[in-house]
Amino acid sequence: MSTTLSPTPRTQVSRGKNRAVTDRERLHTFLGEALVAHLGIIVGSGGDAHPVVLPTAYGFDLDGPDAGGSLYLHGSVAAGWLARALERDVCVTITELDGLVAARSGFHHSMNYRSAVVIGRPRLVEDSGEREHALALVVDQMIPGRWATLRPATRKELAATAVIALPLAEASMKARAEGPVDDPADIDSGTWAGVIPIHRVAAAPVTADDAEGAPPEDVVRRAAQLGAEAIS
Repeated sequence: MSTTLSPTPRTQVSRGKNRAVTDRERLHTFLGEALVAHLGIIVGSGGDAHPVVLPTAYGFDLDGPDAGGSLYLHGSVAAGWLARALERDVCVTITELDGLVAARSGFHHSMNYRSAVVIGRPRLVEDSGEREHALALVVDQMIPGRWATLRPATRKELAATAVIALPLAEASMKARAEGPVDDPADIDSGTWAGVIPIHRVAAAPVTADDAEGAPPEDVVRRAAQLGAEAIS
């Protein structure tokens, strides 16, 4: 497997090439840090066909059976998008916002970010062992180590949950982490310019009303602590 990103014309960065990430290792690191993916698919048929973008949790396994590793998404087996997602290639995007970039003109305002795009034909995960493994990865992506603290999934739950896997082979990533880039004529305008950092912060766990007397497990407290330490 190539260690470079953008292996095909579909994922080749065409604009802002200076922000393109070419090291696949950085993609892997980013996937481990982010939380929300957006799945882009075409639903309907004929004149009723239209695009839909769905936010979803995700998990990934770099040693998964798909080319470049497996990106796992889940949903209800009754979801209308599921069959359509399996009929053609889909696009998954994952983005983390790191800052608002305020320039001296509206044209040069920007954002600092990390963003990945994965394109490919998903497959339905039919093996029960792989499906349960994928669901564990999705849960642990949100709260690392959480799956091991939970009761086992029931047959009914597993039967009601669909998992699709997308190869990570065809992917690209861009990142921006800098200040404003102003026109020289605007620099002396006296207008403030700079970056407003944006951080994802986890607060102290809030216990559910019906869970009084059951303190948060270590993995929950650790997830909250790591989120708070992100800006310390």
